[in-house]
Amino acid sequence: MNATTAQKPAGFFEKVYNGEAGFGFVAKRRRWYWIYALLTVLCFLVIALKGFTLGIDLEGGTKLTMPPANGATESSVTEVVEEATGVTPQSVQTVGSGNSRSIEVASERLSDDQIREARVALYEEFQPNDHSGQPSPDAISDSTVSESWGQSVTERMVIGMVVFLVIVFVYITIRMERDMAISAIVSLILDGVFVAGIYSLVGFEVSPATIIGLLTILAYSLYDTVIVFDKVHENTQDVFSSTRSTYGEQVNLAINQTVMRSLNTSLFSVVPIASLLVVAVWLMGVGTLKDLALVQFVGVIAGTFSSIYFSAPLLVTLKSRQKKMVEHDRKVARARELAAERGTDGVAGADGIDGGDAGDGSTGTSGTPQRTVTLPPRVRDNGAGPDGAAGSNDWDGGRTWRPGM
Repeated sequence: MNATTAQKPAGFFEKVYNGEAGFGFVAKRRRWYWIYALLTVLCFLVIALKGFTLGIDLEGGTKLTMPPANGATESSVTEVVEEATGVTPQSVQTVGSGNSRSIEVASERLSDDQIREARVALYEEFQPNDHSGQPSPDAISDSTVSESWGQSVTERMVIGMVVFLVIVFVYITIRMERDMAISAIVSLILDGVFVAGIYSLVGFEVSPATIIGLLTILAYSLYDTVIVFDKVHENTQDVFSSTRSTYGEQVNLAINQTVMRSLNTSLFSVVPIASLLVVAVWLMGVGTLKDLALVQFVGVIAGTFSSIYFSAPLLVTLKSRQKKMVEHDRKVARARELAAERGTDGVAGADGIDGGDAGDGSTGTSGTPQRTVTLPPRVRDNGAGPDGAAGSNDWDGGRTWRPGM
């Protein structure tokens, strides 16, 4: 008797890795829609109530920068600038670390006289040192961006975003299909809304670096979505030629087959971005590095979840409204009903055969008629054998086994 060893059942993470977990992403899509709808409404409420802190590169204005000398703080610098110019600064923040720390004051566009008065007041109050280590008014720098230039930059960024979305839509439509392109674009827009809501909530300054970071994570989210859609396209190429599965089931299979890859990619992307965010906020202060890190951190997470929980399920919803898809789902359901009926009949017949009387041949214990198979009689060749010898009655063409053969 041969000893057999039972295989150890696959664990949870092994099933996820092999795409065999069978998560019901598509079956529960209404739940994901409600969650996304709630988050979208919350983001719009935050944006409407708090707005954005726009940098001077986007809306124009004046920025004054000075080292934090002689106990200068953000609040004290704000008071001095407001008293000297009569204008309340829009934002005051400390950037950099160590000897490179400085206080930045951003306000609406100031005149040359107002800038001069502000620099004089700051120097008299705090006596900041220049690069040589000596107190000097030159330690206080200023820069001014006109409103028209800031508006021009904003318009170009909006145009760039629209062009990006149009190119993405055309590419996915040509490479795959239109419904996939619609789902991908809607997912990208939602990712942008979530990033905007987070920025409005935390009050970080929106700068050109923020827009660059947003375009970067939208491209990442698009890449993640296209990977899932490419697997969907592969799984559903012959979906209408068979009644084994519906379109939604094949899409759900594709998500399960790519979910581990999406999570791995996101994990290895988030870790360095999180490190960059920590360095930017706690070690080097707020600045351009922080703006870039935050938008990428939020965007990678939002893009990963949207590619799994929203874009592919939305594709199934769009497809489910098509007549061809409805008819196919009906065929699959009907085929499964017929298969279930045949399976029940087969089980009953098997019980009758196994439970019948060997000498009866009609019915078994369950009363189900047995099937009988009649074999044709074996024909022996009394003529020539395989070697042409006559009277070789022992040869039967190898159809009968006999002891000693």
